[in-house]
Amino acid sequence: MEDFTFSSSDAPIRAQILIVDDEPEIRDVLCELLGEDHQCSAVESAEDALALMESREFTLVISDITMGGMSGLEMIPLVLAKSPDTVVVMISGIQTVESAIEALRVGAFDYIMKPFDLRQVEAVVTRAIDHHELRMAKHRYESRLAELVEERTAQLDNALNSLEDAYRSTLKALTTALETRDLETHGHSQRVVTFSLRLGMELGLEGNQFRALEFGSMLHDIGKIGVPDAILRKPAKLTDEEWVNMKMHPLHGEQILRGIEFLEGAARVVAQHHEKFDGSGYPRGLSGEEIDQNARIFAVADAFDAMISDRVYRAGRPYEAAAQELDRCAGAHFDPVIVRAFHRVPKEDWEELKRLSLLPSDQKPNRLDNGLMDLLEPRIAALVG
Repeated sequence: MEDFTFSSSDAPIRAQILIVDDEPEIRDVLCELLGEDHQCSAVESAEDALALMESREFTLVISDITMGGMSGLEMIPLVLAKSPDTVVVMISGIQTVESAIEALRVGAFDYIMKPFDLRQVEAVVTRAIDHHELRMAKHRYESRLAELVEERTAQLDNALNSLEDAYRSTLKALTTALETRDLETHGHSQRVVTFSLRLGMELGLEGNQFRALEFGSMLHDIGKIGVPDAILRKPAKLTDEEWVNMKMHPLHGEQILRGIEFLEGAARVVAQHHEKFDGSGYPRGLSGEEIDQNARIFAVADAFDAMISDRVYRAGRPYEAAAQELDRCAGAHFDPVIVRAFHRVPKEDWEELKRLSLLPSDQKPNRLDNGLMDLLEPRIAALVG
């Protein structure tokens, strides 16, 4: 393979040009003409050109159409496959004008007619190199644009995460305030959130649905703000009338959260967390898949926490007894699919989650976000007032 590299100037090289022609005179003329401003390499066949392109990059390939072995037309797609940004210009004799047009169809940028008009050759080469530089500038712009989009997306994600953390702290503070009215369930909200999320992970929840499960579990009893203290803290059995009032708390909670877009999924958990799989629950008597999936997950987590937690009047049940009760109520109170998911979670996981939920309060976040509180407080006041 002949590889003749020629540059006749010490000035900065603008382009790397590969000349492919089986006539030595043509190679020499083109190298001498273009070598003033560019570094030119010359080979005698398409096969040699492709071999050279394995190790070097070229701005421009100028090739004859008709050569021994592989033709210039056959070479064009192979050149562009190796180096998509390389510009190809074909050399065509008068008798092969149709071939020159075919070359444009398969990817050549332009063609030069024999016999050469040297000014035309220079003009075509200048256009081809300008085209290459514009293409490379476009690539640089697109690459920088992609970097900017990635940077701005990361900044936006960080801002949204910070906002979500602030909302989460607000909601935790709200549930903590609620639990001060119902001492019997102290720590219940945090435990039931962690239990619900572990079940959600087991069921493959992610993204917005996982977030809705977290916030819905956290806020499930927010409607109790609308229940009088005399009922909520009554040590004796509730009367029928008081029980009717107590059973309104899911609807009170739904009312508090209505219209808050990022809590839309959570509001369904709040409104439906006392529905039962067989339709015997309240407040709307929903059944089966009419009940939001997150509410069905929460129902299992809530019941499990209630059974294993200590109360003033009884000690918590062991894990085995609680698991058996979930099985007994599967298909009636609980979705059997979710009960099966519960059993796939190792006992040790549930015990560790309970331990973490009982950490001292000074180890838990307790920051308020004023914007969210401003949104919720009027609704809470309307219920309490």
